[in-house]
Amino acid sequence: SSWAEAPGPAVAMRVVALVSGGKDSCYNMMLCRQYGHQIVALANLLPPDDEVQELDSYMYQTVGHNLIGAYAECMGLPLFRKRLGGTSKSIGMTYERTEGDEVEDLRALLAEVKRRVPDVEAVSCGAIRSDYQRIRVEGVCDSLGLASLSFMWRRDQSELMAEMVESGVHAILVKVACLGLVPEKHLGKTIAQMRPVLENLHSRFGVHVCGEGGEYETLTLDCPLFVLGRIVVDEAAVELDETGEAGNYAVREFHVERKLDGGG
Repeated sequence: SSWAEAPGPAVAMRVVALVSGGKDSCYNMMLCRQYGHQIVALANLLPPDDEVQELDSYMYQTVGHNLIGAYAECMGLPLFRKRLGGTSKSIGMTYERTEGDEVEDLRALLAEVKRRVPDVEAVSCGAIRSDYQRIRVEGVCDSLGLASLSFMWRRDQSELMAEMVESGVHAILVKVACLGLVPEKHLGKTIAQMRPVLENLHSRFGVHVCGEGGEYETLTLDCPLFVLGRIVVDEAAVELDETGEAGNYAVREFHVERKLDGGG
């Protein structure tokens, strides 16, 4: 299989990174670089409507999608985007090509990247423990002759979270939906601030430290790969669901703050 579970052979590949805006897709890009690969482009699936901050999608994080353009600006890379037309139709543990399924949106997006960047060889994916996601991304990559690089797959989540914080992934919580996380208190906090809270919830309630059970989602504002700038949130609002127990951090205004000399 082309699925990379550990650092592969020392063959540098040109990689398109699937980015959601969250910490996982960002950190996997950093691991690709660490293992000698080159990120040459970013790819992202957009919700059908810009006003919708959260889709009920099995596959893709969509909260914070309006900042993805700033990602490409901060990294100085081309960004390829496609609107999600499909929904989660084929939801079994295996995936057969299904017209109108969101997986076909991903296939079309990566096929377009291959057309425009013909020497791309691999795809960076931030999956940690979702077999659902892994099987589908791997299947799409295989069909397009691309390697699938997912260096965080099945790694210990406490270790991963510690590594992300220590390696300079500056990400904030933009969605919370689990026992022990309080929208007004925890939305907008950094993963560094939240790490002890999440470790505590893990030991008490079995909460996934990296949010792999849908407990929370993040938005990366800065990381070492953002060589040209960092994202600064100027205005954001906490939006609660009807229960008041879950909520989104809706970023209304932001700007890119330039980094001098392409670093720091």
